[in-house]
Amino acid sequence: MGDLDAVVGLWVALVADQRAHGTHLLPEANRAAARDVLSQYVATDRVFVARSPDGSAPIGFVMHHVENGFYTEDDSRGVVDNIYVEPAYRGQGVGSRLLDAAERALGEAGAGVLAISVMAANERARELYEERGYGLHRHVLEKPVKSDTHSRDDGER
Repeated sequence: MGDLDAVVGLWVALVADQRAHGTHLLPEANRAAARDVLSQYVATDRVFVARSPDGSAPIGFVMHHVENGFYTEDDSRGVVDNIYVEPAYRGQGVGSRLLDAAERALGEAGAGVLAISVMAANERARELYEERGYGLHRHVLEKPVKSDTHSRDDGER
């Protein structure tokens, strides 16, 4: 919990980075909500933090959980919720080590399959996850409510 505010700052940086890839989340407007969620993850040992080489400050984090849905499924899904590494430390294996830790913890918690979400426009992250064996499982398509593309005016639904 001592690093909570620093990790919240990293979460805000993650969301700010993801704005370039199309996320609708607002970084600063969600700081308090992110703090609440992160504190729950920390309290239940579902977040790992990477520290600077001298150990003085958090430089990255990963959040994870095992899904507990309403439906019975044929396998238990472990989810990597968020992963972020400060730009100055990227390309040094920090993200891979964080992902390794989350995957290991999810396996130990009984997950049989692993899932991670990535913004479609974030090619670098998609490539990393695909190199690690993640593959497309579901497409989520989106369009603005006010769109001229194939809108129906006849009231039919």
